[in-house]
Amino acid sequence: MADRKPIESWLTDMDGVLIHEGVPIPGADAFIEKLRESGRPFLVLTNNSIYTPRDLHARLRRLGLEVPIENIWTSALATAKFLDDQRPGGSAYVIGEAGLTTALHDIGYILTDHDPDYVVLGETRTYSFEAMTKAVRLINAGARFICTNPDETGPSTEGPLPATGAVAALITKATGRQPYFAGKPNPLMMRTGLNTIGAHSESSAMIGDRMDTDVLAGIEAGMKTFLVLTGLTRPEQVENFPYRPSKVVDSIADIVDLV
Repeated sequence: MADRKPIESWLTDMDGVLIHEGVPIPGADAFIEKLRESGRPFLVLTNNSIYTPRDLHARLRRLGLEVPIENIWTSALATAKFLDDQRPGGSAYVIGEAGLTTALHDIGYILTDHDPDYVVLGETRTYSFEAMTKAVRLINAGARFICTNPDETGPSTEGPLPATGAVAALITKATGRQPYFAGKPNPLMMRTGLNTIGAHSESSAMIGDRMDTDVLAGIEAGMKTFLVLTGLTRPEQVENFPYRPSKVVDSIADIVDLV
């Protein structure tokens, strides 16, 4: 196999790589600082669609991680970019928070429950039976079903929470319609992210803590992949997957010198 090009740009997941349950992971600050000093293009990615990049910038800054707003890429932004490409100026019924509704407003979408082009499901801490019922009826009436990400659970200090993928399964069961997931592991999220920073997959690397989303998305987008062991995937689980990361490291601290 031919040698890959040197890494010129970096994409990294946020939860499990840079922070864990609201606490910075040792080495994360040095990694971000090194990236900024180097001038290399980079993005911090998250499948969580609750927060806007501005929200996440403020959250990370409070933790001592200075990530510019333009260097944050969320599944909500990837979803909005996809919808803007597919059906510019369309309409959507949205189940989600400000991260998703703001992204759709910014591309000129109308948010409505009257004959929308799409039902868009994202992350929220307050999934309501009423909203899910409305989504089912709109999909049955012809609305196309889009989800920001397929994650079935999300982290919290109290333990796992049901996430977008779990609620999507409920709606699919009620409608017989499978959604299109815009977030990881869909390489669409990686490619649209790379395009925003003018980077190319053959000279880019993806850092993540999950084999089934981060590493898979990186591989399918043609990137070099690093798995860190500070998140969900444990060392003994790596061999269970039919694909492998380019390299497994203990934490983000082991990647600082590679920037």
